[in-house]
Amino acid sequence: MTNPKNDSKELLIGLVSISDRASSGVYVDQGIPALREWFSAALTSPWKIETRLIPDEQAAIEQTLIELVDQLHCDLVLTTGGTGPARRDVTPEATLAVGTKPMPGFGEQMRQISLRFVPTAILSRQLAVIRETQDHAALIMNLPGQPKSIRETLEGLKDADGKQVVPGIFAAVPYCIDLIGGPYIETSEAVCQAFRPKSAVRPKSE
Repeated sequence: MTNPKNDSKELLIGLVSISDRASSGVYVDQGIPALREWFSAALTSPWKIETRLIPDEQAAIEQTLIELVDQLHCDLVLTTGGTGPARRDVTPEATLAVGTKPMPGFGEQMRQISLRFVPTAILSRQLAVIRETQDHAALIMNLPGQPKSIRETLEGLKDADGKQVVPGIFAAVPYCIDLIGGPYIETSEAVCQAFRPKSAVRPKSE
């Protein structure tokens, strides 16, 4: 059920880049800048972000996700990195540990998009969950670490004429946020057209 108190609320997005080397300064993180750039182009309704750059440590990831949802009340949290089969890749485990509802469709679609490019996409363990507290809920999603893959995952694939070939996962995010009581999200249709049932669509804000 939507929450009318959130009709004019800014969307608060938590961005978490998970990398041992980037968090220790060995190289510059690319995940958070790529996500910031994508949201700047994709969202037309008010939004702001909280960012975190942390190592591949399950306890640290869990603590960060809990802080962003429970204390800062982020409506949407996106992670990048740490979703492969390597021993240090524990982002999915941490995400499942803090989630209260699994959202398997997001992971399924992420792999469908990536499989258009590389067969090793089946090694990705990206997933999504809802985390609910007594007075708040948020959608948490694991994304790839590379800027190109992040963009393709969020907005999907288009042909040379701009026609959607494979839907991106973000098309379903605004309605999901509606259903868990978050703010109403509007998007630039040129980047990513949000899908809602007709009964849930509101007049566009000026």
